[in-house]
Amino acid sequence: MTDSPDKMRNVGGKSAAWLRQVGIRTRSDLETHGAIGAFIKVKKAGFKPSLNLLYALAGALDDCHWQQLGSERREQLLAELAAQEEALGMTGKPKWGGPARPVTTIDGGDYQDGQGSDHDDDVTPDLRFD
Repeated sequence: MTDSPDKMRNVGGKSAAWLRQVGIRTRSDLETHGAIGAFIKVKKAGFKPSLNLLYALAGALDDCHWQQLGSERREQLLAELAAQEEALGMTGKPKWGGPARPVTTIDGGDYQDGQGSDHDDDVTPDLRFD
């Protein structure tokens, strides 16, 4: 997470609003539900999250930028998401389209916050953490 207890890495205003609306307001809430559980709650609430939200939440829990998640980790997340959606009866072709597409990853030493990402990775003071 970031230095301030009031901000969560990778979560911008829109994502934070969705999370608040499904009852995820703290880091503890996110840890309880996990990245996949939180993503499914957002999706079941009628929002249309992209996989970037899933990666952002996983990165927040892993304390890294979402683009630093390796392809193996993204594939693991997608497999777990598909399994949970199937178990919940969320049938049909997933709107996210299946296997992970290549995403440019950034090594920790090469990453600098705020450089060149157009993802909703602004930090927001509205999502409080324990």
